[in-house]
Amino acid sequence: MRLVIDYTPAVHQGAGIGRHTRELVSALAPLTGDSTTTLLVFGRSDGPLPQPPAGMSLRVIPVPNRWLTIGWHRARMPLPVELFAGSHDLYHASDFVLPPVRKARTLLTVHDLSFLTVPQCADASLRSYLAGVVPRSVARADHILADSQATKDDLVRLLRTPHDKVTVVTPGVDARFAPVDDPDELRRVRDRYNIGSKPFVLGVGTLEPRKNWPALIRAWTILRQTTPLPHRLVIAGGKGWLTDEIYSTIDRSPSREDIVLAGFVADADLPALYSAADVFAFPSLYEGYGIPVLEALACGTPVVCANNSSLPEAGGDSALLVDALDVNQLAVALQRLIEDQPLRGVLRERGLHHAARFTWRRSAETLWRTYHQVLNG
Repeated sequence: MRLVIDYTPAVHQGAGIGRHTRELVSALAPLTGDSTTTLLVFGRSDGPLPQPPAGMSLRVIPVPNRWLTIGWHRARMPLPVELFAGSHDLYHASDFVLPPVRKARTLLTVHDLSFLTVPQCADASLRSYLAGVVPRSVARADHILADSQATKDDLVRLLRTPHDKVTVVTPGVDARFAPVDDPDELRRVRDRYNIGSKPFVLGVGTLEPRKNWPALIRAWTILRQTTPLPHRLVIAGGKGWLTDEIYSTIDRSPSREDIVLAGFVADADLPALYSAADVFAFPSLYEGYGIPVLEALACGTPVVCANNSSLPEAGGDSALLVDALDVNQLAVALQRLIEDQPLRGVLRERGLHHAARFTWRRSAETLWRTYHQVLNG
């Protein structure tokens, strides 16, 4: 098999889809055997390029990804990807959109359909672009990968994609996500992200409307006003878009001095950060999967998350589920997880067991089987 995988997000995105792509491709490498696998990267990197996994090669196309996007998907220029990737049997587009492909079979990963389900959470120009190009890409692809059953259901319901055209490949949890109890390591991560010594509630994710951080800030403010709990609120994530409401909600909180925006957190620091938190909160309005929920569970941290989209799949029976729009319900759930020690113990054990089922190796095995099915289909 001559396989080409679009590795662009793995190089240009630190978190989210970038990390998903890096982890999945790394787990795939030992399975590829005698196959030839090329990782294709569009656009120059600001830093050193990553070493490709053993048995795979990295090919960088020094054309800005934005130029190709405009040419392929706005101007509809019929430049086949083979001009950049060479001749191959299967092309895997890892990030929503499929370029023109001359002969190869094609596989497209659609991580979510948030631009259709929660359009108010996306920049208008991005929403317009995705609403045009993603349905066309889905229709052209030979097969689709979805991160969750919820996203597969959305593809079938919203884009009328045939049920048997979509395979679910759930994300995994790397083995490094495990409870951290080394006091020096916990203190180091607190110091690095200016958290201090107080207990804290943690949220992890980009600062953007879909993550629903204003609701968490309001719920935590209610909790601080109605109970003597000393907790801080820590939200860790890089700055995204449409962030004004987040900052204004913090400014209006009477407990704003105990709200920490930690910024982007390095992958290596995440296990200790999850482990240091009393509670992990993830009230997102919509998720293609919600990997941070699994990561927190793997670190033994009690989780409260929204009950929408794929989040019940990610949390299983190990998380408290709440209505993302009900701030009072979220505040009650946070208080319950902080104060109810027997419940914390039960959910910790459930969470460790649940998260252990999700490995990148298992995800890669499903992906590898799908490659063969697409080629033989």
